[in-house]
Amino acid sequence: MHTMNIGILAHVDAGKTSLAERILYDTDVIDELGRVDQGNTQMDAMELERKRGITIKASVVSFDLHGLKVNLIDTPGHADFIAEVERSLSVLDGVILVVSAVEGVQAQTKILFSVLKKMGLPTILFVNKIDRLGAQSDMVIEQIREKLTPNAFPLCQVEHAGTKQASVVESRFDWAADPDFMERCIELAAAHDEQVLEAYVNGEAVTAEQVKEAFGKQVRQANIYPVYFGSAMTGVGVSGLLAGVAQWFPVNEHAEGEPLSGVVFKLEKEPSGEKIAYVRLFSGSLNLREQVKLQQKNGQGEVEARTCKIKKLYALINGKAVPAAKVTSGDLGKVWGLEDVRIGDVVGEHSDLIKHFSFAVPQMETRIEATEPSKDHLLYKALISLSEEDPLIQVLKNDVHQELYIRIFGEVQKEVIEAALKEQYDLEVRFSETRTVCLEKPAGTGQALEIIAEGDNPFYATVGFRVEPGLPGSGVAYALEVELGSLPLPFHKAIKETVHQTLKQGLYGWEVTDIVVTLTHTGYFSPISTAGDFRKLAPLVLMEALAQAGTHVYEPIHAFELTVPAAMMSKATYKLSAIQAVMHDTAIHNDMCLITGTIPVAATESFKRSVHAFTQGEGFMLVEPAGFVRMHGDVPTRARTDYNPLNRNEYLLHVLRAY
Repeated sequence: MHTMNIGILAHVDAGKTSLAERILYDTDVIDELGRVDQGNTQMDAMELERKRGITIKASVVSFDLHGLKVNLIDTPGHADFIAEVERSLSVLDGVILVVSAVEGVQAQTKILFSVLKKMGLPTILFVNKIDRLGAQSDMVIEQIREKLTPNAFPLCQVEHAGTKQASVVESRFDWAADPDFMERCIELAAAHDEQVLEAYVNGEAVTAEQVKEAFGKQVRQANIYPVYFGSAMTGVGVSGLLAGVAQWFPVNEHAEGEPLSGVVFKLEKEPSGEKIAYVRLFSGSLNLREQVKLQQKNGQGEVEARTCKIKKLYALINGKAVPAAKVTSGDLGKVWGLEDVRIGDVVGEHSDLIKHFSFAVPQMETRIEATEPSKDHLLYKALISLSEEDPLIQVLKNDVHQELYIRIFGEVQKEVIEAALKEQYDLEVRFSETRTVCLEKPAGTGQALEIIAEGDNPFYATVGFRVEPGLPGSGVAYALEVELGSLPLPFHKAIKETVHQTLKQGLYGWEVTDIVVTLTHTGYFSPISTAGDFRKLAPLVLMEALAQAGTHVYEPIHAFELTVPAAMMSKATYKLSAIQAVMHDTAIHNDMCLITGTIPVAATESFKRSVHAFTQGEGFMLVEPAGFVRMHGDVPTRARTDYNPLNRNEYLLHVLRAY
């Protein structure tokens, strides 16, 4: 069977989940329509999703479209979950982008469309809510062409917009029935197709089938964006949309004999704790009880491979997950037996068809604690479990003060984590204020040495380090100036691991990066020395060397594109200057001003919220991580979460258990 994987994206409240429900109803997957406002939709499984009427995690369901198997992934539309959106997009063949006929193109619509454009994903626009009071089809088309793409092309017209009698009339690829429509189609397709352009310019006859074929080719190459109109609530226009999905999006055909290549894009957990991996196959097939290669990147970015046995395999068929003996290329499958699997892992071989999973690093953190302190140990287990399912959640534990921290992208994510902990683990929590996560980099070179049985070194170990600045983006580089055989291998391993662990907190408490650490001296007493001696001594020596070198603190920044009405340009630049944003360029087009530059992450959220207000809803801002910049003057510090090797006496009292 031929397969297709599609997603639905939209601004919050544009009707994305309602459209998914309508599609499932119209294709006989569900017998009754759920409603977002009643909290009984098929696609939103989390309690918070039902309560707030927003989609947080990507849901997957399959339906049959006249013999074509379509896997539908209903993805989040909220800005805090943009990483979840990008992850889902990487396994799709096409996307339906929903726009409200009443509210029109909104800020998040622009952000989502820019992501789709960047990824080159074929996209159909569905203008929803044409039966609502205030719906205006012509105005929305103008907005789409002006704010998203001039290559949007409506394939139907709306009659009685804004009334309960709203309906759609589909245009036809037929010279006799609709010559004006055909002319416009050729003009648009010819802009990207030399053969059609040449025939058109030379006045040659171009058949309706040729026009349709050229149009479809450009849609699949993400050069043209078909627009359909309708109402998810009443079902008007949805059959036309589904026909467009089958006609314009690329279809996967299974070919025998290809090597296995797939990617894990979603994880779930059984009550027993066993992981279920959702795998998108790009080639080859998965077979029950088969041994497969699983490739995973480790902490240093190196690819590690191991073999796993598929214990259980489910296929997605007509809204249900059913046991299967085989899942073929182009399809999605649920797989049990992939041990320690993570999102982004490759099943089988790497393929050019697998889009790179780039997980943005959260640049804010907050302390989290159980409202009942006795449940803090349960909270840690629950957070680790959630982080295994969702790479957007990062958990940090302060073993000294028994505190828990999580790294997050925005305030809404706090609410999601709080709801998930309550719903799945019956844990109630509270958060501290959110703060931005900075970095430290060495300012110069430093060196330190502790020799066994000399001075006040209480450990049976000799360790010497030199630290110096590394290349930008190099992370932590570890080098040896001693023979590898100068120490037993477990001692070398203990030193290297301790170096990486110690550099999680620099002189100001932030993680240290872009640093070269060289092991200059080693020594031990056999058989008295242990790996523990090196683990305890290394932090003292390393931090003494780092203190000599000194560090600078760097704060994270975003690259931004701010679009505002030209009349608001001076107000926008004034507000950007006030929050220490750096402006690179300004350009005016069609009475709109585009300002680009960089902005501190700490100021991004509040500024994005203010844009809507000072531009009367006309402005919007796109941001993406753009690295770090050095801070001057008073720099922020972070409380240490270890025994503080910067204070020798305090550190030794703790590690020697002198209390």
